[in-house]
Amino acid sequence: MRTLISALMVFAAALQSPSKQPINLLQTIELPRVEGRIDHLAFDASSGRLFVAALGNNSVEIVDVVKAVHVKSLPGFREPQGIAIAKGASVVAVANGQGDGVQLVGLDDYQPRKSVSLGDDADNVRYDAKAGRLYVGYGNGAIAAVDPGDAKVTGTVKLAGHPESFQLESNGSRIFVNVPTAGQIAVIDRAAMRVTSTWPVSSARANYPMALDEAGHRLFIGCRNPARVLVYDTQTGKEVGSVEIVGDTDDLFFDAALNRLYVAGGDGFIDVLDARGDARLAQIARVKTDAGARTALFAPDERRFFLAVPHRGAQKAAIKVYEVR
Repeated sequence: MRTLISALMVFAAALQSPSKQPINLLQTIELPRVEGRIDHLAFDASSGRLFVAALGNNSVEIVDVVKAVHVKSLPGFREPQGIAIAKGASVVAVANGQGDGVQLVGLDDYQPRKSVSLGDDADNVRYDAKAGRLYVGYGNGAIAAVDPGDAKVTGTVKLAGHPESFQLESNGSRIFVNVPTAGQIAVIDRAAMRVTSTWPVSSARANYPMALDEAGHRLFIGCRNPARVLVYDTQTGKEVGSVEIVGDTDDLFFDAALNRLYVAGGDGFIDVLDARGDARLAQIARVKTDAGARTALFAPDERRFFLAVPHRGAQKAAIKVYEVR
């Protein structure tokens, strides 16, 4: 019996060893002199550069993840929150929590371009490469469509509250939007720029991050109270499942290649969940990270997961780069 127990203990330890984890730390790239909260990230795969919205530092930090070096700090922002690369216009769109809205910066020369006046609390940003449009959540409740070439607003949609994370369909015209103050998910037709339906979020609150499995007709909603991921059927708008997750999440991502969900939480962990269509969501691994590290980005083609770590005491501000197995 002791031999069997010992063998089982060795097997369990092997499963938990770093080499066996589904997500493994490759490198840590320090962000020098970056203070305060770090918000969202954008990745330019062609150059290997990661753009980091350092909200508390009023800057955008640029990191070369291939060379593993901090490249540059761009000042002049006011609580940068959302960030997206509009490749077709060769600009980086930075949404400011304070100030006038969205600032456009040259993708390669980092020089200021035009600004988009939206008002306070411009937040999440997404880029529709097919249409050449940026979408920005802002204010007390609206989504704006923006032409990144001339910085013109081409349409707006009013919402019942401030929008948090939202996702665009690639093969359809819908935008799914988390509206936590209204306890709902708003569904927008971006061709008509109007809300077509709202789905109640009732089994948990504080629905901030979101990920979309378009092929599987599933929408994953990260909630903070209690800490759970809710699963919605995008064909019916109904909640069809949920699972407990790490606390204080602000980003989650669906990995279509492996049918997994990656959840970053400020409680200091990344949760890896089995999200196969024929199975209930189940935790595969819980990887220890750092306090307050709740914003991240998954680059599926590169099989990399980037995690933003804020400066807290002896904990230095950094980007941690993980390999996804």
